Amino acid sequence: MKAIIIGSTKHLFLAAVYASIGIALALLATGIYLLNARPELSLWHTVELENEFHYNTKLANFNEYLALEERLFAEVERKVVQKIPTNEFSPVNRYVKNSLSDPAHWSQNWNRSYEWPVADAKFGVLLLHGMSDSPYALSNVAAHFKGKAHVLGLRLPGHGTIPSGLTEVYWQDLAAAVNLATAHMRQSLKSKPLFVVGFSTGAAVALNHELERISQDKKPDYAGMIFISPAIGLAPLAAAARWQSWIGRLLELDKLQWNSIQVEYDPFKYTSFAVNAGDVVYQLALRNQGLLAGLTLPQRAQVPSILTFQSVVDATVSTSAVVNHLYQTLPENGHELVLFDMNRLDVNAKMVSNDPLVGLLASINSPALHYRGTVVENISNETTQVQARSFGLAAQGKVVTEGNEQVRALDLYWPAGVYSLSHVALPFGVDDGLYGAIIEPDSHRIQIGATASRGERGLYSVSASEMLRQKWNPFFPYLLERMDEYRLAHMH
Repeated sequence: MKAIIIGSTKHLFLAAVYASIGIALALLATGIYLLNARPELSLWHTVELENEFHYNTKLANFNEYLALEERLFAEVERKVVQKIPTNEFSPVNRYVKNSLSDPAHWSQNWNRSYEWPVADAKFGVLLLHGMSDSPYALSNVAAHFKGKAHVLGLRLPGHGTIPSGLTEVYWQDLAAAVNLATAHMRQSLKSKPLFVVGFSTGAAVALNHELERISQDKKPDYAGMIFISPAIGLAPLAAAARWQSWIGRLLELDKLQWNSIQVEYDPFKYTSFAVNAGDVVYQLALRNQGLLAGLTLPQRAQVPSILTFQSVVDATVSTSAVVNHLYQTLPENGHELVLFDMNRLDVNAKMVSNDPLVGLLASINSPALHYRGTVVENISNETTQVQARSFGLAAQGKVVTEGNEQVRALDLYWPAGVYSLSHVALPFGVDDGLYGAIIEPDSHRIQIGATASRGERGLYSVSASEMLRQKWNPFFPYLLERMDEYRLAHMH
C-alpha cells in the first residue's frame, strides 16, 4: 500500500512538473509570436554602421573622435537617408528630408557632439545625455551655461544616428568616450574646475568614470557632479533583457532585439528602443554598485560632491535606488539631493493607488543623514503653488529635525492637468521648442510637448501613455538656481 502511495505521489509530481514546463513553453511561444507580430523593421533598425566609436577603437584624442563622428554621419546619409523607400516617406520621419522631424530645421543639429569654448573660462561643463537620447537632452542646461563656461556636449556612442546603433553598444563604449571628452576638457581648462552634468545613463557613466579612478587610487577628474534622473538602479525586469535578445539571435528573429518598434518621429531621440540598450544600463548600474561596495570609507570620501535632481515618480529608473544605493552609502562631502514630489492637490491624492513617497520617507526622515536634501512639494493640498522643504543637512550644516525644518515658498506652480513629473521631463523648461508647452503657430517643425492627439485607443503606433507623458519641468528655473548655487559652493 505504501509503495502504491509513493508511486502515485511520484506520478503526480512528474505530471505537475511536465504541466508546468508545458505551460512555460506555451507562454514563451506566445510571447515570441506576439513580439514577432509587431511592425516590420525599417532601414534604421537593420543597417550596421562601420564608423561608430567603440572602446577598442584606437584614437589619440577627442579631436579624432569628432573626425570619426563626421564620417559616421556621412555614412548615415549614404546608407539610410538616401535609400529610404517611398512607402516610408512621412511628414514625421526624422530621416526624410524637410519633414517636420528633420533635425535640419533646428539651428544646430543636436544629434552631434558640440563644443562652446570661452576664452579664459573660469570653469568647464561636460554634458552627458541619456540612453536613446542625443546631446539635445541637455540643451536647455547648455544654454544656461553658454558664454559663462567652456561647454562640451558629448554624443555618446550608438546615439544620434539610427536606432540600430544601440543593438551592438556596450557600456564600456560609453565610458571610453567619456574618458576622451574628460581628458580633452581637463587639458583645455588646465587647473580650472570641471563640472559634469549627467542625465539618466549619462549620470551613471559620469559616476562610473570617477569610481573607476578612485578604485585605482587616482584623483577624481570632476570638481562636482550634477545628476538629473540618474540611472543608479533599474527594475529587476531589466535583467531579462539579454535573454530576450539571446532568444532572438538563436531563432534569427530580428524583431526580438527590440522592446518597441515605432515611427522615428522625434528628431533627437530614438522612439524605437533596442533590448540591448536596456541591458547596457542594467550592466552599468551593476558595475557601479559593485565598485561602490568595494571602496573603503576613505575612498568613498573622495567621491566628488553630487547634486541630484530626481522625481519621486519615475517609471524608468528607481528613485529608491538613488536614495538608498547612492546617497545612503556616501559619507558627508557636500552631497545634495532634490526630490520633486507629485502634485498633491486633494483631487490627485485621492486617485493615487501607490504613493511613491511612502517608501522613501523612512530614509529621508532619519535625523542622521549626511547629505543636504530638499523636497519640492505643494504648499498644501488646496494650492498648486510649491515650496522647497529641507531635510538632512541644511544649508548651514545643521541637522534638520522634525519641527525645525527650513521651508521656502517658491513662485512656481503645478500646471493645470499635470499630476507629476516624469523621468524625461526634468531637463526641459516650458519654453523648449521641442518638448515644451508653448505652441509656435508658424513653426514648420514638430512640437512633441505641446500637442497630444485624442481619439480611440489602439489606433496609433505611438501609445497614449507615451503621448501624455509629461515632457517638461515646471520647476526648471529652480533646478537652474540650485545648479548655480551648488557650482559656486564648489569652485575650488
